[in-house]
Amino acid sequence: MSARAQRYLAEIEITVYERRRGHDAAASVADGALVAAAARATARSPAAGEAENEVWERLAAEVRACTRCGLHKTRTQTVFGVGRRDAELFVIGEAPGADEDRQGEPFVGRAGQLLNAMLRAIGLPRSEVYIANILKCRPPGNRDPQPEEASACTPYLSRQIALVRPRAILAVGRIAAQWLLQSDAPIGRLRGRVFHYGESGTPLIVTYHPAYLLRSPLAKATAWTDLCMVKDLLQRRA
Repeated sequence: MSARAQRYLAEIEITVYERRRGHDAAASVADGALVAAAARATARSPAAGEAENEVWERLAAEVRACTRCGLHKTRTQTVFGVGRRDAELFVIGEAPGADEDRQGEPFVGRAGQLLNAMLRAIGLPRSEVYIANILKCRPPGNRDPQPEEASACTPYLSRQIALVRPRAILAVGRIAAQWLLQSDAPIGRLRGRVFHYGESGTPLIVTYHPAYLLRSPLAKATAWTDLCMVKDLLQRRA
């Protein structure tokens, strides 16, 4: 494993012991990822890109003006999403928090910093993925999203996924995973498996929310196995 990969793992307090012989797929996954990300070439023509940019802008404007549920009354601003619009990986959380509501960007603050480190550990800078939430507005007091709120916002998320056309989705946290999979199973039973989301059948992997990992650092090692699954899946579908 490269020194850079080891440094990124150290950021999330994960120690990987390398084998003396053979090839350890989980330990080496980060080394080839940056090369793969840099080598990606878009197949979309400039004209198609301009048309898609217009679709993105219309969708963002629609979200900013949204009043489909009562959360528009208490938000500072909507949190649309951020990242590469042709990303291989689409990361989905549950809802904006206080920091996100102020800044208008998902996964900022301490949880966002940990998510960035987790992504870097598998060779994916934040700028190389697309990140969004189920909800586009912060629930008061950071309470869990209500089903009617998630239902109102899901069409926006579905359109974002359709535009990005990711090779994989990473559902971050119990609430996001249960909503996307329409399941009430605990997160411990949902992670460690590959699901398929939507009509396109996009592979979906579940992991713990960074906020949970900050409270329960011993779970970081388990989350690392989820991240290795993501990178292995991306490499196999390249």
